[in-house]
Amino acid sequence: MDERTKQLLSLGREHYEKREFEKAEHYLRQVLERDAGFADVHNMMGVVHHDRGRFEDAQGAFEAALQINPNYTEAALNLAVTYNDLGRYDEAKRIYQAALAKGADSPGHLDPFVKGKIANLHGEVAQAYVDAGLFAEAMHEYRKAILLCPHFSDLRVKLAGLYRQQGDSDAARFELDEAVKARPNYVPARIALGVVLLSLGDQPGAVGQWEAATLVDPDNKTAHMYLRMAKSGASAPPGGSMPPGA
Repeated sequence: MDERTKQLLSLGREHYEKREFEKAEHYLRQVLERDAGFADVHNMMGVVHHDRGRFEDAQGAFEAALQINPNYTEAALNLAVTYNDLGRYDEAKRIYQAALAKGADSPGHLDPFVKGKIANLHGEVAQAYVDAGLFAEAMHEYRKAILLCPHFSDLRVKLAGLYRQQGDSDAARFELDEAVKARPNYVPARIALGVVLLSLGDQPGAVGQWEAATLVDPDNKTAHMYLRMAKSGASAPPGGSMPPGA
């Protein structure tokens, strides 16, 4: 790579990482004009196209990246998302499952960013199942996401909510305990854990969680509402309910 190409690539990456996509595109195009053999540049261009709603251009860029490097997991994942946006659902599923399988075969070599992206995709699929009333399928997707990224406390909170709807408070408590361990200052996890503990008869534990939530977020109305509820002697919300914002 000559010095001018290096300079253009450096500028393109810098703007790309700042999400200054118009500026990034200006430099990345010049890199490809000089040398079209950079898989990561094609991938970045694909992200730029996708962000601007140019899905067919994004598809071409991601396919070019994979043609250069068939093992480029992030490009494969981006291509799957783009196929989905274009309504090519069967192709999206095929590419996505292949990317997931590749990560499962060698989890130690899967980039953490890519793991997170895949986990969030599982979360999106899970929410789609929830919206359709298919709770067992949704729970399966959340479990797959958590296997990839155990520290994603927001997904554990959502899975816990589904466990509660199914009447399994012990499983919900486990997920919420893990969510709090991973992110002690994640208020929705503490609020939800308090609800589960109260439903299990552990009022002191519930109050402790809600008080901890108010220490992190003193203006949290939900935590204060549950603290007032506990002091008044009211019962826990029914199994199908989760605290607002949890």
